[in-house]
Amino acid sequence: MLNLLPIVLALGASAPTAPAPNTPPLPGFRASAWFGEWVREEWVAEGVRALANAPPRFDPKKPTRLVIYATPNGNSIEQTLGCARAEALDWHFDIQHVAAQVRALRAVVSDENVVLVCVEADGLSWPAWKRKYRDGPARVLKVVEALRGWVPGGAARVTLAGHSGGGSFLFGLIDSADAIPEWIDRIVFLDANYSYTDADKHGDKLLAWLTGARSRRLVVIAYDDRNIELDGKKVIGLDGGTFRATGRMRTRFATDVTFAETTADDVTARTALDGRLALLVHANPKNKILHTALVGEMNGLLRGLTDPDAKPAWGTFGGPRAYTKWGQPAHGIPKRPPNAPGGAAFFKTLDQLTPAAREDAIAEEVLRGNIPDFLRTFQNVTVKAKDASGKEHTAVFEVMPDYLAVGSDTDFVRVPLTPQTAARIADAFGCALPTRKVVDEVYRASTVKLDPKPMTEDRESSATFARHNALIEEQRAGQKLGALVAGTKKDVVVSNRLAEKSNRVAIYGWHKADGKPIQPLTIVHGEKYVDYSHGVRLMSRTVAVDGKPRDVRHVLYSAGLNGLLSDEGPVLRPAY
Repeated sequence: MLNLLPIVLALGASAPTAPAPNTPPLPGFRASAWFGEWVREEWVAEGVRALANAPPRFDPKKPTRLVIYATPNGNSIEQTLGCARAEALDWHFDIQHVAAQVRALRAVVSDENVVLVCVEADGLSWPAWKRKYRDGPARVLKVVEALRGWVPGGAARVTLAGHSGGGSFLFGLIDSADAIPEWIDRIVFLDANYSYTDADKHGDKLLAWLTGARSRRLVVIAYDDRNIELDGKKVIGLDGGTFRATGRMRTRFATDVTFAETTADDVTARTALDGRLALLVHANPKNKILHTALVGEMNGLLRGLTDPDAKPAWGTFGGPRAYTKWGQPAHGIPKRPPNAPGGAAFFKTLDQLTPAAREDAIAEEVLRGNIPDFLRTFQNVTVKAKDASGKEHTAVFEVMPDYLAVGSDTDFVRVPLTPQTAARIADAFGCALPTRKVVDEVYRASTVKLDPKPMTEDRESSATFARHNALIEEQRAGQKLGALVAGTKKDVVVSNRLAEKSNRVAIYGWHKADGKPIQPLTIVHGEKYVDYSHGVRLMSRTVAVDGKPRDVRHVLYSAGLNGLLSDEGPVLRPAY
């Protein structure tokens, strides 16, 4: 395994929560690995990846608040959403906990649906992304409008929030027109307001928007960062930082509104317009770098999304963390439970189940760790490709040595699954589904190449799944368990072709001895179709590209690197 993974496979990870219902409440969403929630992921515009999270119970009769959170510089969506600590996990996963804070909000808000969307810029920098385009602000507006369209009805109220460089996304929206759209009801700057300037009429626009309706809120959370140091050197320049930016905002607003001021526990709150305008500044008496602590440790996002007198109360701005029970476990494969059934015994319990019930039963076993130990040791596959300039790049990706199975090393059965369930398991394990090119490369690199064994009767039954598994095992007899095996299944893959028709599964592969696949890439089947020939081979979310760890999503999208893993060009739909 790579030792610098931002997403890891941990043998001791906690099991995710129970499977979600089978029918998504919103178009384009699928079941998440955690809390029965629903997710949707796409590159929604050039260089913009979005991951949405909807509550387990979405009530179409209630109003919907869409919280769009712009990631800070250097942080991915997954790091921004957050998860529990794990030994080999990058520290960025345990600082913001945006997903957990939104779950805590949902627990105390009963009169609306709260849908979270995290947006990430290619290159992990919103300021750099915006500078690439002369029409950067207009592009931000189009992104927000597109995301608002993910909620049917067109009536979703939008909350814009961002931390650090994510503030550039918020100011992009403000700069995109003479007036802030009326369907935005809350704007939250979490140490993110550095770009505020009266020259661009930011104050004028914000005040006009705020006074346009009593439902609107502007919350700015900052701290005194003027003298903070890193490695003995000052971090902030003479006119930079969030403290000075908040001062500029206060000076401008004070020409039109009257502030009330209170101080408690090192935090000075200046509020106006009956509390709808709030500037909260931590005095930072110990001169610490509180940059991200404001967001996570101090519950900054929760404070930004609520009014101070909100009932029931969720906790306190300043800490301790008020959302701990809502954090999801670290990505990884749980240990196999001591009492877990073997593959043969488990499959006997599936005979009388409907396909949907069978799917849920398999997912529950896999998610609690009932998979063979040999599948936990991934195999490396090395590929090379040239970019448009002719420069050659090398990638090393890691894949399960065989297809996903239930059971132990001595008693297991490979399990065909729908793409939605496969994607949910991939999320929980810190993995991804392969592309057509990845499947080809796995076959090329495999040390055990077996012949396809087609079957024609009862293709969708559990009994046929088990019989086909037995045929594979007869062929595999005498081979080392854990060797890279190929030629036994068609793969469930991700593909740009999924954009051609909604609610489809993309399958490909089942290579013959001559290296040619029986199954060309196809999306002919609906997303709920599963037969004995389908297999789920997971790959790690992290790929080593030219020796450096990269997220599969970013490699697949990169103009210069996608050829390492894709033969379709940049992949815009990296997940189901």
